[in-house]
Amino acid sequence: MKKNIVLFVLFVLPIVAYLFFASGVNSFTKLPTITPKIADLGNWKSLKGEKVTLNDKITILGFSGSEILKNRGNFFNLNEKIYQRYNGFKDLQFVVVCPLGTENDAQKIVESLGAFTDVSGWHFVFAAPEEIKVFYDQLHLKGKLDEHLGTSNVYIVDKERNLRGRKDKEEYKEGYNTFHPSELSNEMLDDFKIILYEYRAALKKNHNATKEL
Repeated sequence: MKKNIVLFVLFVLPIVAYLFFASGVNSFTKLPTITPKIADLGNWKSLKGEKVTLNDKITILGFSGSEILKNRGNFFNLNEKIYQRYNGFKDLQFVVVCPLGTENDAQKIVESLGAFTDVSGWHFVFAAPEEIKVFYDQLHLKGKLDEHLGTSNVYIVDKERNLRGRKDKEEYKEGYNTFHPSELSNEMLDDFKIILYEYRAALKKNHNATKEL
């Protein structure tokens, strides 16, 4: 009897614990809304001269600031931990808001990422400094842009343009710090899975399941 208990503790219990925590994301069915109905991007253009919209897309939204090359490691962290894992989803996009005048620097980032990644889901859009400030302010976040109009945080925006995160006082989270790979691998990945779970559940409920999510 004692031998069986020891074997259970050593081999079975760790497996059960792993499965419990690995599937923990499924215990949540909704990621709270931090800011509802944020503004769209207007007529800001991408590197390809295209207009990018937040409508009908799950968006990972970032703000590069003017020192985009200095902080390029943040993009590589985000690319490795989140983008490469999910870039096959047609309903997902990564949008980075950049100050006008940083187009060449942004192009260098895209080319570097493109050496080992399909970068079709990355969109760098450009706006005047005042426009960026106005757009960021209407997100109503606790965090602020730095003096270069950038932040290492990225934000999850759903298809209805609601900015999503954690509202619990003990673990409030409105954005995810790309400087820390562990935060992307843990908190952000967990929350992003909840968003995907929401849409998959909705599609399944409407008998309209798709591989796009």
